[in-house]
Amino acid sequence: MGRTESPKGATGRVQSVDRAIDVLELMADAGGELGLSDLAGASGLPIGTIHRLTRTLAKRGYVRQLPSRRYALGPSLIKLGEISGRMLGLWSLPQLRMLTEKTGETSNLAMLDGVMIVYIAQVPSEHSMRMFTEVGRRVYPHGTGVGKAILCQLPKATVRDIIAQTGMPAHTPATITDIDELIAELDRVRERGYAVDEGEQEVGVRCFAVPVPDAPTPLAISVSGPGARVLLESRDEIVPLLQQAAAELSRRIAASDDEPPPARSRT
Repeated sequence: MGRTESPKGATGRVQSVDRAIDVLELMADAGGELGLSDLAGASGLPIGTIHRLTRTLAKRGYVRQLPSRRYALGPSLIKLGEISGRMLGLWSLPQLRMLTEKTGETSNLAMLDGVMIVYIAQVPSEHSMRMFTEVGRRVYPHGTGVGKAILCQLPKATVRDIIAQTGMPAHTPATITDIDELIAELDRVRERGYAVDEGEQEVGVRCFAVPVPDAPTPLAISVSGPGARVLLESRDEIVPLLQQAAAELSRRIAASDDEPPPARSRT
């Protein structure tokens, strides 16, 4: 007797879709390749069910089977990730504009993409001397405010795994290059609710960043500028604004299923 697909239940969830997403998330969390038995053990599903799911996902390009017969994430996810990043960037623009208007400095939204940090939206300062990081730029997670605000949302074991893959190159003499020192700094970020980049990515630049709570993927929002203008004491003004912007963005993302994304300006 064949397996009967469970209908959409009272929670509005479809079992087969739930299971397929579980498989993709297990692969993403592993950061590498997994065999059918690995997926079955981690998900609690029978090997036969896992085999059907991976075969379907492979046909659509969302996973790929390697010569070892193990599975890894597939190229079809790249397009979804790019579209998702653009959508999040669009949702964040009102909050970024508010931050730049009130602080006079450049504001950014960044996300974790694999093991690197990618900037997905920005509103630049009007000052002639300002910070400019182009949207789409990928940076190491250990040496930026947004990177630390994103890493602090992850389990320590995951942070260590990410850093094992990226390494910890020193961009300036202030860059943290020891994993234990970074872990301790992330504890401080979690405790105080914000991260600081004290010239760790670029000499003479200071950045404050906070996590975006309850986001579908780890996100951080930041304000950065020359250290001569963005003083350490500026945190008393900037951090509450960042936390307000992050909370508003979180609410907007949560409500995004019920309203269309903002239209792009034609000007």
